[in-house]
Amino acid sequence: MSDVILYDDNYEKLKEIDWDFENETQDAIAKLHPYPARFIESIPRYLINLLGVESGSSILDPFCGSGTTLLEAQKLGKSSVGVDLNPIACLISRVKTQALSADLIEQGDYIYQIAKKKYEEGDLEVPLIPNLNHWFKLDVQKAIFSLISEINKIENNNIQDALRFALSSIIVRVSNQESDTRYAAIDKKAKANDVFNGFQLAFKKLESAKSGVDNCYEAKVINKDILTVQKEDIDKKIGLVITSPPYPNAYEYWLYHKYRMWWLGYDPLDVREHEIGARPHYQKKNGQTEMDFYRQMNTVFLLFNECVIRGGHICVVIGRSVIKGCEINNAELIQDIGEKIGFVLVANIERNISATKKSFNLKYGKIKKENILVFRKDR
Repeated sequence: MSDVILYDDNYEKLKEIDWDFENETQDAIAKLHPYPARFIESIPRYLINLLGVESGSSILDPFCGSGTTLLEAQKLGKSSVGVDLNPIACLISRVKTQALSADLIEQGDYIYQIAKKKYEEGDLEVPLIPNLNHWFKLDVQKAIFSLISEINKIENNNIQDALRFALSSIIVRVSNQESDTRYAAIDKKAKANDVFNGFQLAFKKLESAKSGVDNCYEAKVINKDILTVQKEDIDKKIGLVITSPPYPNAYEYWLYHKYRMWWLGYDPLDVREHEIGARPHYQKKNGQTEMDFYRQMNTVFLLFNECVIRGGHICVVIGRSVIKGCEINNAELIQDIGEKIGFVLVANIERNISATKKSFNLKYGKIKKENILVFRKDR
């Protein structure tokens, strides 16, 4: 059972919810593309409903990941802005929140047929990607390359995004990587036909899941390092922030999308270099400490101070970390940052994370509980 501590009696409604959400289930759209350490849908849904969003203002998620906050905002009739450094995260967020072209299935089937024909003709030169033979069988490499080469020729950005999303969603499945949450090589017996058939099934599932979904509320997605984002980039009045920043030294989002990025033409090493919280920053000699995380999040909160309207709320979901053998209470760091900038903490919700919903690398984060801090901007 979650524990809700209130610092303002006007927020009693937050106590009516069990924030553990033990019976949480994903909707069809959320299941379309794997994403480790996914933000559960009920958190933004209830925060939006309980806190409200002033008319004419939008919802911001500066670490939007797979777009959960943006999609929930859209379902509830609110416009939103999402920021993420990871291009795969941005691709997922865009596709989840944009209307699909009526020609998607026709175009997808055409790409499937042309790519398969080129694969069978055998005149394919796979790009140079580090350790590719370790992670992908040669015929699988050629099948993926034949598909992405044809997808990249599509001029309609909406269709190209949707088909890149479909291909990205199956890349780990047809690789030698054990799973989306375990970075170890095993022989999964994947073949070229698994690539082609998986791709075709993926774009058809996407079309089916999005059929009849109302995407008329804008979700703006910015592929940028949040530490470099300016108020002008957001370009909207923000009435509510809902986000879950990366826990320091806990997860490596870049790593579990590394080969998706390589195949789709992005640079995962650049993402690793700038990813807040990524383990390599903390594991090396003279590595980062919790104070580096503090300074980074302080920069993010200064952006909130510029963008969030008076009376708006900032909600941050954060767990503990272990850095150099010491347990770090990240919620205390976030509370200190918010209050020093001038936001008022109105609630601190401690929730349990279900063991069945935990993700990878828990030996580094030891994440069993997390906090939802709710601030209000009064001036």
